[in-house]
Amino acid sequence: MEKFYDVAVIGGGIIGSSIAYYLAKEKISVAVFESNQIGGKTTSAAAGMLGAHSECEDLETFYPFARRSQQSYSILEQELKELTGIDIRRTEGGIYKLAFDEREKRQLRVLCTLKTVEWQDARYIRQTEPAITTEIVGAAYIEEDVHVLPQAVCRGFSQGAQVYGAAVHEYTHVYDIQKNGSTFIIKTQAGQYEVGRVVVASGVWSNAFFQRLRLQNRMIPVKGECLSVWKEGINLKHTLFHEHCYIVPRNDGTLVIGATMVENDWSEKPTIGGMEQMIAKAKTMLPAIEGMKVASFWAGLRPQTFDGRPFIGFHPEDDGILFAAGHFRNGILLAPATGQMIRDFILQREINENWVKAFKIDRKHHVFV
Repeated sequence: MEKFYDVAVIGGGIIGSSIAYYLAKEKISVAVFESNQIGGKTTSAAAGMLGAHSECEDLETFYPFARRSQQSYSILEQELKELTGIDIRRTEGGIYKLAFDEREKRQLRVLCTLKTVEWQDARYIRQTEPAITTEIVGAAYIEEDVHVLPQAVCRGFSQGAQVYGAAVHEYTHVYDIQKNGSTFIIKTQAGQYEVGRVVVASGVWSNAFFQRLRLQNRMIPVKGECLSVWKEGINLKHTLFHEHCYIVPRNDGTLVIGATMVENDWSEKPTIGGMEQMIAKAKTMLPAIEGMKVASFWAGLRPQTFDGRPFIGFHPEDDGILFAAGHFRNGILLAPATGQMIRDFILQREINENWVKAFKIDRKHHVFV
């Protein structure tokens, strides 16, 4: 038997790495088991938008959780840089959530009632972004929906956790979890580990553990295909967003365009059809895209739950097992708040009851509609 750990985190993407970071900061002995490279799967495919406003339609429960997580990044940016030397590339500018007609403008009214959101008309927007399409009537401007570089955040969390004493086991697949009295045995191809608690944070691949642990709810993969292009002289200052599609300006001279929504597709390879769809959509927002050169293309699998909300909390029959999966399009945004919530569960700290109820593992399909 290998070393004993207080907590084993299964999954080394941005969610698992965040959990390890916040636990290790509390001097909890934690180990991360990742079957591939840290941050090498869905995390590396994300654009990195912190869209607490632009991606959120539930302003009562989900928005406060997303907003708390978004605000945590302003602290993490400096914290992780001082601790690890890693710059998470938090980029200012914000998001324009575009409206192409009066109907879409009306749909943005509720969002624009928030103090952090401002309606701007098309003429004003074109003064800032002259390359934007002339077809819009305006946009909701969300200054605080900035973006980060997902791989850098994940590395920052992982390396920060190790500074605080966490162990990280890459290329170590966990194939079984067995109860051993008041502890658990984690079985991997590299050996067995005894742990006090287990946190499953493997994205859509957490389904295997849901099944083994006799849980009914599952997640389905939703493939998101993306591409990046060289900006070719277009100085886009803001992220453009419309109907869940986006153009994100990166500091490396590229624009990231995404993303398709292909349900129940386990392939992590992009398709010609997906690329065509993204390019066509991007051209409606930024016509100059047509003449830009392709830098790269990729795909990742988002874990979608039945109601679009993540599973965060205890196994309903065993408080030694926790889940943190199913973040769908918002894994980067929600990583800090998820890590903090799992930490608070384990340390028995007070947690917002609305969040506990909204994200619990055994919630029923008819509760949130």
